[in-house]
Amino acid sequence: MLEDIKAAQDGSFLLLHGCAHNPTGIDPTPEQWSKIADVIEEKNHIPFFDVAYQGFASGSLDEDASSVRTFVDRGLELFVAQSYSKNLGLYSERIGAINVVCSSPDAATRVKSQLKRIARPMYSNPPVHGARIVANVVGDPSLFDEWKQEMELMAGRIKNVRQRLFDNLSDKDKSGKDWSFILTQIGMFSYTGLNNAQSNNMTNKWHVYMTKDGRISLAGLSLAKCEYLAEAIIDSFYNVI
Repeated sequence: MLEDIKAAQDGSFLLLHGCAHNPTGIDPTPEQWSKIADVIEEKNHIPFFDVAYQGFASGSLDEDASSVRTFVDRGLELFVAQSYSKNLGLYSERIGAINVVCSSPDAATRVKSQLKRIARPMYSNPPVHGARIVANVVGDPSLFDEWKQEMELMAGRIKNVRQRLFDNLSDKDKSGKDWSFILTQIGMFSYTGLNNAQSNNMTNKWHVYMTKDGRISLAGLSLAKCEYLAEAIIDSFYNVI
């Protein structure tokens, strides 16, 4: 990744996932984010963060924002696109925010002018219902605290599912394969390592529906189904080439 960032033309825009990477579930560590920021600063790139799952990785809004804040603390200019579809359950409302951190008040004024120029022709009057729900939640301390507690519960449930799936895979796989990547990945998704043919076997034989590159959504998995999923993965992994 660092090599690709170095190879990009100076001043390029780089799309980065702030947390709970989709589709891999593989987030850089704080130390790795610092190294990424070093190269971006050196190359004068503009980071554009996609933050769609804030709170769903660690359970903490602040911890999941640490990647973005690493760049802001360095004084870098950047874009942050936030979505509330997932973490506030506002699907179909298409509610989110674009945040731009600028180097000076003058730059901020010019960027704001350009954003208005882009938004106005796209839709003059966007729906306001979802935005009002977000404003009510984040603007009320008690509702905001309740929301944060619910996100912590959601993230904790997914972590428990990861642990159960790892335990079942380790128990059923007699080859000694290391399945610990299930635990080191984070957020709603996981790359299982299954190829296209193996993913098809998951669907056709086991009726487990997933993308053909081996990605599964752990948010849709219950603790009761982890053992069944582990059996399906092991069968597909070892018996289908």
